[in-house]
Amino acid sequence: MERIRGFEIAKGFENKGINLPERKTKYSAAYDIEAAEDVVIPSFKKGMKPVLVPTGLKAYMQEDEVLYLMAKSSGFSKKGILLSNCVGVVDGDYYGNESNDGHIMFSMINLKEEDLYIKKGDAIGQALFSKYLITDGDNTEGIRKGGFGSTSN
Repeated sequence: MERIRGFEIAKGFENKGINLPERKTKYSAAYDIEAAEDVVIPSFKKGMKPVLVPTGLKAYMQEDEVLYLMAKSSGFSKKGILLSNCVGVVDGDYYGNESNDGHIMFSMINLKEEDLYIKKGDAIGQALFSKYLITDGDNTEGIRKGGFGSTSN
């Protein structure tokens, strides 16, 4: 079978009971993603950095595709959590990178007054594969060298 797009277990998480993401209904656009381990997201205070919640997953896709990481629609109303970057972008060349094998993590903040305890297996977000377009004259030749946040300044 030709591999087109999908999820795999990232290195270091092979024997940790990670579930591959699934869509919950026939017409769901996104795949539900679970936490790979227990994590505490403290109540947000000015100046705090977001918490990276590990998934134990990596994703492969076609050259003209991207994986968007988004909050669950009930995430804020039920738990008070938001993605710190609003929408995460996982580029195709993030898969298998040399620094973290393409391990996908959700960058989260907690706006409730009490700390939030996420348990391994809790649904933390959703992921949506999509095509993207490039502009005329785009001749980008750069090669990814690292993992999470490696292409930003």
